[in-house]
Amino acid sequence: MPKVSSVTVPYASYLRVYEPLAAFPEPERSHWERYAQRRERPSYQDELRRSLADLLPTPPVPVPVHESDDAFVIEADGVVCVCPWRTRLRGWQALDELPGRLPTPVLDAVLPPVVRRQSAADYERWLARNPDARPWIRTSTWQIPLNWFVLVADEEREYGKGAADRAGGEAPVLRYRTPMVQARRRVARGLRTLRDTMDEGPLIDGLVDVGRWLEEFHPRSFVELDYGGLVHAVSAEDLDDDHSAADVAEGIEALRRGDGDGAEAAYARLMERWRAVRDRQFAN
Repeated sequence: MPKVSSVTVPYASYLRVYEPLAAFPEPERSHWERYAQRRERPSYQDELRRSLADLLPTPPVPVPVHESDDAFVIEADGVVCVCPWRTRLRGWQALDELPGRLPTPVLDAVLPPVVRRQSAADYERWLARNPDARPWIRTSTWQIPLNWFVLVADEEREYGKGAADRAGGEAPVLRYRTPMVQARRRVARGLRTLRDTMDEGPLIDGLVDVGRWLEEFHPRSFVELDYGGLVHAVSAEDLDDDHSAADVAEGIEALRRGDGDGAEAAYARLMERWRAVRDRQFAN
């Protein structure tokens, strides 16, 4: 494994799907079975450090030349489940989104147009050969989309210290993990309530999109919402008080009952909490 920087890399959150080994065809299934037996496996910070290291050469390497053969592994209900990194595919998808996120002069300085055009051409050729490809991981920077919280429940919340990574660092962990069947059920219920009480908009569109994504996976999978590097942008006290999934559930239930004041109060709590996080993106 290549040596990477020991600097902790914030500030991204993740929505992951862990599929049981039975969901993978051979020979991939055997690869993940052997991989799951390793005593040491890289963390999400290791993946981010590698990506940053690829941006240092001239010209930069925005997308890995080869697809990653790493994954996150859990054992749930006695079943080993894996979440492949698929770093190359996710890199291409992230590159598609950059023009809408960065001013053109900044984007050109970080990733010259010729590099972006070459990567786009590579992605187009690869996608023609792999039309059904989809990532097991979704990433969001400086925030967690509200529709992600619809998938989980407050009682599934886990908050505590994480294990030390390869660089010797240790950070708090705040995450939710739920069976796929529960996540899909919550999406369906949430959509029904939102469509009955609201006009079409970003919240509904986002929930439809994430619901379609979940349908791509094995029904015995698990869904994980991980605050990831966002824990470095929030105080320990605020993390301890963060029950965003409960606020989202409360807001949707209030809408279902026709309690507009209750829904507004839950939404206001969410906006205040996440506005404070997003504001740090532009702080000096």
